[in-house]
This record gives sequence, structure tokens and C-alpha cells, in this order.
Amino acid sequence: MLKTRANHQIKAPILRVISEDGKQVGILKLTEALALAEEYGLDLIEVSPVANPPVAKLIDLAKFRYQQKKMEQMQKKKAKKTEVKTIWISMRISEHDMQIKAKKISDFLQDGDLVRIELRMRGREQAYGELGRQNLVKFLTFISEPHRIEVPIRRMGGTYSLTVAPSKV
Repeated sequence: MLKTRANHQIKAPILRVISEDGKQVGILKLTEALALAEEYGLDLIEVSPVANPPVAKLIDLAKFRYQQKKMEQMQKKKAKKTEVKTIWISMRISEHDMQIKAKKISDFLQDGDLVRIELRMRGREQAYGELGRQNLVKFLTFISEPHRIEVPIRRMGGTYSLTVAPSKV
């Protein structure tokens, strides 16, 4: 949370003052603005320090902080959290199983999630690495949802993996 200056913490000698209901009071000296805030029983809070002249609002400090906190919570709630889902396939996967897993990946992509597809090779399967790579490329053709490859195919031990993301089409 950004530290806002209030009352005597404000450094600017001249301020554009806004009342509690949002109407402009005018451009006042800092001492006049503080006196006005004192008169109404409110605080003078600097809401835009970079403006020329800086903008200050007459409002109760506790009320202002409460509004700021609520605004931050709303922004957090609206922010989309992308997850990385993982789908495992094997060298001996049938075409029907590929179609079912590809449909699940399409659902994940529609939700905006990243999907990591991992092909595990066990035992002697590891000797046929190129066949595993081809299997993974073939599996990508079953995904109906538009996608792009986020992380290309990599081999780590007995596992080939790649990550797909929803396409921005």
C-alpha cells in the first residue's frame, strides 16, 4: 500500500483542494487548506502528489484508508490467477485416450490456464527417445482449442515435456 501524506506531512506549499463530496474548493496555500480541514473536522490528504499543483482532498483519514483497502481487495479479486495444469501421457497411450486427454487440455486452455504435457518413458522405452518426441507432437494435433507452445519440447531424464498456453486469437 502506498504511503499517503496527510495534514502536516504534506510538503507542497500550494494545493488544489477537493471537498469530501468531490467538488473543487480551489487552489489554496497549505496553511489555508489545513485551516479549512480543521474547520470541517476532517483531514487533508494528498491524493495526487505528482500533479501540478498537487491535489489534496478533505476527508476523514480512517475513511480514506478504508476505501483504499477495499479498492485493493477488489483489484486482487479481479486479477486472473493462471495455474499450470499437468497432463501425463505414456509411450503406449491409445488414440482414444489421447483424444480424451486432449479434450481435457482444451477445457483447461478455455479457462486460461497453462498446460504442461509430460510424456513418461519407462525402462527400455527410454532408448527410443525420438519416438517419444514424435508421440508428443502427434498428441498436440488432437488439441482442438487454439494454443501456442509456451515452452518447447525438452527432455529431462526419462520424461519429455512441453507447455502450451491459450492462443491470443
